[in-house]
Amino acid sequence: MQNSLTNNWPYPKWIAHRGAGKLAPENTLAAFKLGASHGYRMFECDVKLSSDGVPFLLHDSTLERTTSGQGTAGEFSWDTLSKLDAGSWHTATYAKEPIPSFTDIAQYCLQHNFFLNIEIKPTPGLEQLTGEVIAKQAAELWKDKAIPPLLSSFRPESLMGAQQTAPHLPRALLLDTLWKGWLETALMLDCVAIICNHKLWDTSSMTQAKSAEFKTLSYTVNDEATVKRLMDLGIDGIITDKVDEFSPL
Repeated sequence: MQNSLTNNWPYPKWIAHRGAGKLAPENTLAAFKLGASHGYRMFECDVKLSSDGVPFLLHDSTLERTTSGQGTAGEFSWDTLSKLDAGSWHTATYAKEPIPSFTDIAQYCLQHNFFLNIEIKPTPGLEQLTGEVIAKQAAELWKDKAIPPLLSSFRPESLMGAQQTAPHLPRALLLDTLWKGWLETALMLDCVAIICNHKLWDTSSMTQAKSAEFKTLSYTVNDEATVKRLMDLGIDGIITDKVDEFSPL
């Protein structure tokens, strides 16, 4: 799978971080709609599991920063989570914006022919299970679609769960440090891409990744100088908050 997809990379270079960066409440349908209004056709989002196994969008393990709830998100049922306000923390304009289920966001993207990078963001202790459940649901939602979503995670256990459940879905290893064995781990997991903190990409790391036939992506890139540096290195994808400043076209 790695060679066929990397030889015919189907994804846009520009990817909207959590929907629309910081311009709207992250990981909400409102954010995706705002990102789309700026011309973005690929989005990154964070997905985890409710206590009853429903995948939903949220970055943090806890609810306090971006919702009206309190506590560890994964300890609540989807029924409870779906009733929280995930917009008021941002601005009054988005008051009562709900946490979206993964199914809701997937259907929105499929309806508009948008591309999706799903970061598997497990509640600690549920790494493999989260990868399994999200991959299973993604495989069902994108069944018979020409271009599948790109699954990514910082947690190899989550990618392993995804690999075992839906091996045909492309995977990417996320890195915030170049820890020992990162390249070998990505190869073992049959990943198609490496997604690094932009500070980690240099001639050496880029050469290592490209030599192993990985596509290379970078997060979270919000200034012109970093964009130019990455472009000069030959980056394949840029995840940005600045959907209002960087044109994806």
